[in-house]
Amino acid sequence: MCGIAGIFDLQTASTIKQDILQKMNDIQSHRGPDDDGFYIEQGIGLGHRRLSIIDLAGGHQPMFNLDKSIGIVFNGEIYNFADLAQELRELGYPLVTNGDTETIIYAWQEWGERCVEKLRGMFAFAIWDSRNGSLFLARDRLGIKPLYYALLDNQQLIFGSELKVLKQHPDCPRILNNQAIEDYFSFGYIPEPKSIYQGVSKLAPGHTLLFVRGQSAPEPKQYWDVEFESLQHQAEQTKSTLVEKLKQAVDIRMVSEVPLGAFLSGGVDSSSVVAMMAGLQDDAVNACSIGFDVEGFDETDYAKKVASRYQASHRVKMVDSDDFELIDQLAHIYDEPYADSSALPTYRLCQMTKEHVTVALSGDGADELMAGYRRYQWHLKEQKIRELVPLAIRKPIFGLLGRIYPKLDWAPKVLRAKTTFQSMSYDWIEGYHNSMSILRSDERSRLFSEAFSKELAGYSSLEVFKQHAQQVENSDPLSQVQYIDMKTYLVGDILTKVDRASMANSLEVRVPILDHHFVEWSATIAPPLRIHKSQGKDIFKQSLVSYLPHDVLFRPKMGFSIPLAHWFRGPLQKKLEEGLLSSHMLNCGVFNPKTIRWLIDSHVKGVRDNSAALWTLLMFERFLAQEANV
Repeated sequence: MCGIAGIFDLQTASTIKQDILQKMNDIQSHRGPDDDGFYIEQGIGLGHRRLSIIDLAGGHQPMFNLDKSIGIVFNGEIYNFADLAQELRELGYPLVTNGDTETIIYAWQEWGERCVEKLRGMFAFAIWDSRNGSLFLARDRLGIKPLYYALLDNQQLIFGSELKVLKQHPDCPRILNNQAIEDYFSFGYIPEPKSIYQGVSKLAPGHTLLFVRGQSAPEPKQYWDVEFESLQHQAEQTKSTLVEKLKQAVDIRMVSEVPLGAFLSGGVDSSSVVAMMAGLQDDAVNACSIGFDVEGFDETDYAKKVASRYQASHRVKMVDSDDFELIDQLAHIYDEPYADSSALPTYRLCQMTKEHVTVALSGDGADELMAGYRRYQWHLKEQKIRELVPLAIRKPIFGLLGRIYPKLDWAPKVLRAKTTFQSMSYDWIEGYHNSMSILRSDERSRLFSEAFSKELAGYSSLEVFKQHAQQVENSDPLSQVQYIDMKTYLVGDILTKVDRASMANSLEVRVPILDHHFVEWSATIAPPLRIHKSQGKDIFKQSLVSYLPHDVLFRPKMGFSIPLAHWFRGPLQKKLEEGLLSSHMLNCGVFNPKTIRWLIDSHVKGVRDNSAALWTLLMFERFLAQEANV
């Protein structure tokens, strides 16, 4: 795993300032502490930081082909590089290293833009081709590895693995993107391709960009997408094939010249990865877990069961439930507002894992791919009602109920129906968007100032979902929301969280369940096999019955949560009030100060649980404080 950076003049072969490129590259030293490298010529500058995993002696970057006409900076891993190298040698290309980077260079030379179709892995890279003055940017299919870019007013392109890389350039745009702020207070992250700044973009997963000097800036080109089709209907056959394909996806991710292990939460997904690893290696699996000193947040007993079953070398670190020291670091780690509070324990997990291994396999992606979230079941139930009751009837009845029904945070879940009533008054896209929003549309309207609302000019984060929904108009209801999650929540929240937390600790994390071959096959599993008799991820769990304990497979999902509500009524109350009522928050023009005050007071007094909204605001405040150097 590495970090990349670069500057490319789109119009002329101007002088690239070495000191700026040096700063851009140095700021991401955590992504690659083992080595750094630069290439600077007229009109092009490439920088690289390396975390050495494979071909420790021969993997220095930027790397070039034999005649030095094509160079690359690359972040990620290509798991089929050995087969690809053999194919390229048979075509006459003189590969001289034992790693994966060189195979991408010659794949570009042979297949051009279609080279990405040959790659099986996680990646973000830039290829400089001096033969025609072009720069090619590419990102992997699922968005496991990040890539930011911006075209400056002087027609120079800057790019890097993290937003902080671009911010080292003095001309990087720094005007906040109002639409991204609206998105953030809906989702808790800023979805691709936006960033928090106008003029700075993320290259979306499964997309490439080809810049050619002297030509106008291109639009990103999509080279891959997941297609949900109901082709796999036979449970027994599907179960055996699933295990076979999962085992293969794990197997190809176990190639490493440095210590390798796995995260083990005690949930189904990470446990399945550990089970597959145990059957593929002779040595004990290095499994790493963290636990909490509060029973309702701790899963280590389940992790220990799995570790014992497979005689893993299991390390467990207990974390204080009041471990909130990292809060002030999150803005620096994530660069832009990011409100998934599980970023805190994820960082601690990566921190302790790095003490034992350099590469870790994770179970991320299974809930989105196999329909593991409980919200999918709620959505299907709501959709049945939508199909039976016309919108003209639902909208006034459920709309009224949604407005007048109280927000019963303290009550049993069956009585917390406000969001459900609101969702039932919408079509499926609006309903799912409402259920996925941290602050719903009416809550955001009260939170934002009148001036900021006018600047939005009618824009709503709902547009993000509508754009992706166009691609699955004819799919079944379950596949529709899974597709939206894979395009938004998976990449914007889950994969972003793990990449930044792991890279901040110089740890490489590999994601076998998001192997694109496994994803493509899994998307053909019929919906009744994904959710069966109110059991989410059912076919995945049934496939693993002979591999994992029953209570690991079929217990309720816990998640990786922290006690926010308690923190904001206790040890973090002062920090919360000082931050949210600070001058940089109240004077930024985005918020209605009365709403912020009400959110704090009603939470502290125990009238409502506003912890999710307050955490989202606190992370935005920490971002503003970093911007203002407060």
